[in-house]
Amino acid sequence: MTESWLDEIKWTEEGLVPVIAQVADSGRVVMFAWMNRESLKLTVENGYAVYWSRSRQRLWRKGEESGNQQKVIDIQLDCDEDVILLKIEQQGGVACHTGRESCFYRSLIEGQWQTKEAVLKDPLDMYKK
Repeated sequence: MTESWLDEIKWTEEGLVPVIAQVADSGRVVMFAWMNRESLKLTVENGYAVYWSRSRQRLWRKGEESGNQQKVIDIQLDCDEDVILLKIEQQGGVACHTGRESCFYRSLIEGQWQTKEAVLKDPLDMYKK
């Protein structure tokens, strides 16, 4: 397969594209991350989400430590060609490093961020080093 499809994406100056991860069957947005060309290519080749970690400056295979991989069902590009939507199957039911289903677990209520979701898995059990 040629990689000309990668050239259609409008990458940032840093060579990244923002990515939204959405559970395919429920529509729930569980995560936001970044990809570079290599991570997107690996995602397509392997069928599992691979992101670019800006803090660690390296590829980050989702679930490499926690086991909570994201099986990719569909990859979509927005109309401006600058945002990727991954429709995924979230293995393990947890996308967030805090042990919650989604990284979006707080809501602004009366001027304060309030937690609206319980921890499903203890992070200490997911990240044993």
